[in-house]
Amino acid sequence: MTDLKTVIADLTAESEQIDRMVEGLPADRWADPTPAPGWTVADQVAHLAFIYRLAGTAASDADAFRALTERAKGDFDGAVNAALGDYPRADPGRLLDRWRAERDAGIAALAAFPEDGAVPWLVNPLPPAILACAGIMETFAHGQDVADALGLRPERTDRIEHLVGFAVLTRDFGYESHGLTPPDFTFRYELTLPSGRSWEFGPEDAADRVSGPAEDFCLLVTRRRNRADLRVKAEGAEADRWLDIAQAYRGPAGAGREPGQFG
Repeated sequence: MTDLKTVIADLTAESEQIDRMVEGLPADRWADPTPAPGWTVADQVAHLAFIYRLAGTAASDADAFRALTERAKGDFDGAVNAALGDYPRADPGRLLDRWRAERDAGIAALAAFPEDGAVPWLVNPLPPAILACAGIMETFAHGQDVADALGLRPERTDRIEHLVGFAVLTRDFGYESHGLTPPDFTFRYELTLPSGRSWEFGPEDAADRVSGPAEDFCLLVTRRRNRADLRVKAEGAEADRWLDIAQAYRGPAGAGREPGQFG
């Protein structure tokens, strides 16, 4: 992973893409359906606002964070969906203001947290840089949904290397989601960032390897594209199995996307 100052700057830049996609959008387009079943553009922005508020609360007020998450025990996904009702999804101007305010407050709280400390989080406390990487993962995933709904192409830069690293760190989430036992060895990853720079991790002589464009890898681990439509390759039976179940977030895998869904 990288230092907190760098990942905070990149999280800020990634999150500002959401503003650019929806700023000036006609009010009726906020109700457009996204590829996530049942979620509109407004739902996606509201969800991101809540996630940033949750992270900001965790970094700034541990007691308030515990109270917030205590109510979600046993059904966190349900609590997240219920939280959408707190946001003015029928009023795009107010929703955009709310997103910006909670995004900025959340990032500021993470930036101010001691870099060598641990922020209380949903399962285990996390270093603030790791939690910021998780924020990039959320922003990438839900931002892609918004872009797909509006027919836009998000800007992809080497900032996604934080998501790549986070997905490698959380490799076993896909196994856990499917009730499978993860392997006790590390894969080799050889990915190409948007600039052409190589991102590599894992034993050079590993039998199980994952390679391809980093953007495609990020689309795979956020389940925003089907594996069949991506240029991510596996060598070795275990790496090949992992590409079918990969996800960089805890909990149910979700519906995913169909082959050829986006042309």
